[in-house]
Amino acid sequence: MRASKALLAVPLALALAACGGGSDGGPNGDGGRKAAGKPVRGATVTVADSGLGSILVDGQGRTLYAFTKDKDTSGSCGTECIAVWPALTGSSPATAGRGVEADLLSGERQPGGAVHVAYGDWPLYYYVGDAAAGDVNGQGLDGEWFAVSPDGRLVRTAP
Repeated sequence: MRASKALLAVPLALALAACGGGSDGGPNGDGGRKAAGKPVRGATVTVADSGLGSILVDGQGRTLYAFTKDKDTSGSCGTECIAVWPALTGSSPATAGRGVEADLLSGERQPGGAVHVAYGDWPLYYYVGDAAAGDVNGQGLDGEWFAVSPDGRLVRTAP
């Protein structure tokens, strides 16, 4: 029992440690905006019903989050942060799925060519503590990470 509680605590501890403020705008003092690993081809953003209401998810139903420190579609999650909060990236701009307002989708090309997908003003991220489609374990973490509603607003309710 202790081992399973410890395993659940690891993603939370990593998230809290990785998202502290840096002196030059990036959480790690690196200016932020790091590419987030290998981009998926043709990322899709769609809407799903959850315990939080209607939220944005990827094509596999995984919850997408926004970071309150991001501004105007520019990501500020640095290297350590991105390890816990991987960016939704694609090799090209994302496709709007069911319930998504296509005009709210955009993307910022990252070093290496990946496009970090944004919705409204918010670059989109996953949370490593979400193990399956429909999980919302990242909701409200550190008071800075929230699911996004189809109208582009942050969902600030508890799961």
